[in-house]
Amino acid sequence: MQTSNRILDDLARVANGAVSTLVGIKNEIDALVRQRIERLLNDANVVPREEFDAVKAMAAKARTEQERLEKRIAGLEAKLGVKPAARTAKPAAKARKSAATKKKSAAKRSPGKR
Repeated sequence: MQTSNRILDDLARVANGAVSTLVGIKNEIDALVRQRIERLLNDANVVPREEFDAVKAMAAKARTEQERLEKRIAGLEAKLGVKPAARTAKPAAKARKSAATKKKSAAKRSPGKR
C-alpha cells in the first residue's frame, strides 16, 4: 500500500507543477498582449478615457454657459429695444462648404485619369 500512495503523491506533485507552470504562462501571455495593445493605442494617438471624459465635461459646461449668456443677451437686447444680431453659420458647416467648393473647382481645372 505504501508504494501506491507514493505514486499518487508523485502524480499529484507533477500535476500541481504543470498547473502552476500553465498559470505562469497564461500570466506572461496576458502581460505581452496588454503591452502590445497599449503600444498600438499609443501609436494610434488614442486619447485615454479619463482625458476624454474631462474634455467632454468641459464642453458641456461651456455649452450651458453659452446658452445662459445667450438668454441674458437676449433679455438685455429686449430691454434696450435693439434688434437681435443675425447669427452666422457654424464654423464646421462653413469649413465643409468651402472644402466642397474647393474640390469642385479643383476637379474642373484638372480632369481625372481615364
